[in-house]
Amino acid sequence: MATHVRLAAEDDLPAIRRIYNEGIVDRVATLDEGEKSEADILEWWHSHDDYHAVFVAECDGAVVGWASINRYNNRCAYRGVGDLSVYVSRDARGTGVGSALLAALERGAPERGFHKIVLFTFGFNEAGQRLYRSRGFREVGVFRNQGKLDGEYVDVMAMEKLLPGAESAD
Repeated sequence: MATHVRLAAEDDLPAIRRIYNEGIVDRVATLDEGEKSEADILEWWHSHDDYHAVFVAECDGAVVGWASINRYNNRCAYRGVGDLSVYVSRDARGTGVGSALLAALERGAPERGFHKIVLFTFGFNEAGQRLYRSRGFREVGVFRNQGKLDGEYVDVMAMEKLLPGAESAD
């Protein structure tokens, strides 16, 4: 499956919404409980800009995944830190789409002034953790009982990656 990754356009919002809603229904990637409406996705879209970019992955002309750099924190000291979202359609999971999206995002983030990407994943999302580790993300720690999923508290793992050329305090 040949994957092409590009910056998203507003025309991609129906596919982004469909894929995100699959993630909500499947209960493996987000604490969101209800599926997102067109208005919800449009509002989310408008919270992104050239700096907080959204990427889509296409296979055979169809959008099969998306990734976004989201605002991590409003404080100016954290401007170079991006929060990552990655969602892959059910039919394309395990085919390299997630890795292609991460690679494109990692190339595009430094161009936008990011030096670090952080993400938060469920402790039980082993497939996601394998993907992130394969791309050089490291576990920072686990927030115990961070949020509720289907009425039960779940742990959330924090992971990070310093991007190429980023200075390290290590």
